[in-house]
Amino acid sequence: MEKKWWHNSVVYQIYPRSFMDSNQDGIGDLNGIIEKLDYLKLLGIDVIWLSPVYKSPNDDNGYDISDYCDIMDEFGTMDDMDRLISEANNRGIKIVMDLVVNHTSDEHPWFIESRKSKDNPYRDYYVWRDPVDTHEPNGMQSVFSGSAWELDEETGQYFLHLFSKRQPDLNWENPKVHEEVYDMMNFWLDKGIGGFRMDVIDLIGKLPDQEITGNGPKLHEYLQEMNKKTFGCRDVLTVGETWGATPEIAKLYSDPERDELSMVFQFEHISLDQQEGKEKWDLKPLDLLELKAVFNKWQTQLDGKAWNSLFWNNHDLPRIVSRWGNDKKYRKESAKMLATILHLMQGTPYIYQGEEIGMTNVRFETISEYDDIETRNMYNDRISKGYKHEDIMESIYTKGRDNARTPMQWSNDEHAGFTKGIPWLTVNPNFNAINVEESINDPKSIFHHYRQLIQLRKELPVIVYGSFEMLAESDEKVFAYTRQLNDEKLVIVANFTEEETEFQYKTDNNDAKILLSNYENSCETIEKISLRPFEAIVYKIKL
Repeated sequence: MEKKWWHNSVVYQIYPRSFMDSNQDGIGDLNGIIEKLDYLKLLGIDVIWLSPVYKSPNDDNGYDISDYCDIMDEFGTMDDMDRLISEANNRGIKIVMDLVVNHTSDEHPWFIESRKSKDNPYRDYYVWRDPVDTHEPNGMQSVFSGSAWELDEETGQYFLHLFSKRQPDLNWENPKVHEEVYDMMNFWLDKGIGGFRMDVIDLIGKLPDQEITGNGPKLHEYLQEMNKKTFGCRDVLTVGETWGATPEIAKLYSDPERDELSMVFQFEHISLDQQEGKEKWDLKPLDLLELKAVFNKWQTQLDGKAWNSLFWNNHDLPRIVSRWGNDKKYRKESAKMLATILHLMQGTPYIYQGEEIGMTNVRFETISEYDDIETRNMYNDRISKGYKHEDIMESIYTKGRDNARTPMQWSNDEHAGFTKGIPWLTVNPNFNAINVEESINDPKSIFHHYRQLIQLRKELPVIVYGSFEMLAESDEKVFAYTRQLNDEKLVIVANFTEEETEFQYKTDNNDAKILLSNYENSCETIEKISLRPFEAIVYKIKL
């Protein structure tokens, strides 16, 4: 595989509303991000993925865009955006923009025109259908609960919205939509951004009349055209959000010979703690054997053919230390363990803001304290169906998107140093113990463990390009694997539980050196390793 700059890069996702507030209005902004670029440089990341900062009425926190070529007032101005790109570049950090082209806001000028009349030139920019027997055209459902069709009284037709009814879906069967999107993408690429993260990109090939949403038949044709007309001739990173991807589908997107994307986000591992065939809110315990099998599949089947993205967290997912670690007694140990097993696989690691200091899920007492539209809709839907309040809240505490969106915890000052105003979303009350200031000053912190993992990726080609082999696939406590390139081999061993356990690794070479561990005095002898709760050790063996 041809080497690319993003193969050994580490990406840091910023959710701007919650990152840093520079003007004390309670909402994070672009100047706040600029203030914290030196912190990100210290961490060692190379790329910022910026969640949407475009003009938006904020029905879905910026994923409902009313102007792709302007900045949301709350976040600043286009001059601020240009300065962020420039200041980041000065520190060797690229900015990847969030590309949201499955849908727009209902306040976008295209949609305002589209809904005026059936013969408006913009009508065909969106998906409109006649009623069927005075009802919705078909049974398509919105991701945010309820029908995906909304009746427009003015023209008597329904428009499609796979998300909020204020997020009408663009009609990608209209070539004019393509041209508008490509012009917009080139506008941003010309500003010097480092690429795009593509929101729900697998939905743009939808066939509404056949109720096909993901991976429609023309999807890859659209992406190849997009590549050709926009980023294909530029050295940038592109990553697609593809919820339904299998390794075979991922290769269609990211095999370099197909001229589509650099990589995709697959979510197979992220769905392992939900009940089969149910919604994400229907919980079940994680089975470590299933988790290992999923990672093994993606690591081995994409090897040499496509590129993996590696992540535990994002703005839609709960905090990993609360989800699959232990966010109380073993918060530091389990956060470091989870980071270790992820960052040493093949692929580009993504860190979500606050993950590097071990931020945790939050437990607000009432539904009114939650901001997220998906959470509120689900709560109302389930209450109407007779679910108990306590059971619904437990699901929200475990999986709600606001777990990821509470403000970044910078210090133990009021509101965690995020703002001097009233924060748009309540800060997690544990900010006194968990914050950046405390983390930087503690040489054994989760933050410094992340720094070491990032540094290892920069120094050791075996982490970037080495082969992957899963060890002890049937061990219910230990997650272990090897990475090998030429005469260099790494053995990564991690205890995924809070019980002590042992692990044996047979090797002809006893000359194993510990590169990194999340405990002091870890077991030097690789043949028989005693592992403490959530202990993770990285051994280097010279072959």
